[in-house]
Amino acid sequence: MNICGIVCEYNPFHAGHRHLIDAVRRTLGADCAVVCVMSGDFVQRGEAAAFLKHDRARAAVAGGADLVLELPLPWAIAPAEGFARGAVGALGATGVVTHIAFGSECGDLPLLQDTAGALLRPDFDALLRSAMAEGLPYAAARQQAVGIRTGGSAEVLRQPNDILAVEYLKVIRSRGLPMIPLAVKRQGAGHDTGEEDACPSAAFLREKLRAGADISPWMPSPSARALAEGEGPVDPASVETAILSRLRFVPEEAFTALPDISEGLERRIYPIARTAPTLDAAVEEASGKRYPKARVRRIMLAAALHVRAGDAAGIPPYLRVLAANGTGLALLRQMEQTAALPVLTKPAHVRTLGGEAERIFTLTAAGADLACLGLADAARRGGDRDWRAAPAICPD
Repeated sequence: MNICGIVCEYNPFHAGHRHLIDAVRRTLGADCAVVCVMSGDFVQRGEAAAFLKHDRARAAVAGGADLVLELPLPWAIAPAEGFARGAVGALGATGVVTHIAFGSECGDLPLLQDTAGALLRPDFDALLRSAMAEGLPYAAARQQAVGIRTGGSAEVLRQPNDILAVEYLKVIRSRGLPMIPLAVKRQGAGHDTGEEDACPSAAFLREKLRAGADISPWMPSPSARALAEGEGPVDPASVETAILSRLRFVPEEAFTALPDISEGLERRIYPIARTAPTLDAAVEEASGKRYPKARVRRIMLAAALHVRAGDAAGIPPYLRVLAANGTGLALLRQMEQTAALPVLTKPAHVRTLGGEAERIFTLTAAGADLACLGLADAARRGGDRDWRAAPAICPD
């Protein structure tokens, strides 16, 4: 049986996500199992997810996934390279995944693979440094360096899904993972647009949520029902106030130890984080041509949650189960023999692992306790939730 991995945030799950899962089964067979590695309560843009992770995992299983594993906090809020390394590395560590599927704006797998190969060439770093010495921001310098090596495939580094696809392919190649890639051309509105469309983006749905609208008409109905039965949406304003309050108590020296800090960026961010009236205002003031907003937001979130440089090195130290159906449970039994990492179905078991695994779980649990402050129902905002949460077992 084919088993396909998908890296995701499902923030929230929508018709485009269902399209990818359906495309996988059209290509690999109706009995193909789908294993997702999904960001937890914070996502790669440095923001709280629109719904808490167990609700999003249940919605994913309702939408066609069989098993959902969590990408722990340090990798979930890392730049694209660390995000991909952690997620694809986790899929590889299951020992059961035969394929990996991803959405792509271009849908051109050979082009994506050529670009990944260019980025892995031994001389690439020298080309990148040369381009940055010309004053180009990192992203533009990277595109220029790739263009020199490939003669034009750098165009795929301009679109968010293509950028991640290239990073996934880099991990597969560099780690020698036996997973066959499947690129599926993205359908509907652009990744980060608020445009309405027959297949609208997650950004569009999040805008509707912030406006108090019902988003179920734009979602697969089983996934919409799963979210409706959960704890409700997370109010980003409430979470961002909590983040800002934490930032005002972070000592200056802690900013030097944050991920993705360079060029004295900590000296720019520290005073702004302490004095800005809102988190959005802090991000706006600290960002610029060389420092994109997403990078600044990730750094500020890392400061608030005590994530340090190096926490997202390598791959996660465990595989935590968020949700599964009957097929997913069968995969878990298979993983008892094949997994290269411990599989967590009970949070308390991480204490027996100790060391790095327990530290990473504790960081991720702190993120869960922060994100839940955005729930409308005050009774649901209690702390230590990750230490008590069991996987969601869903019907087939």
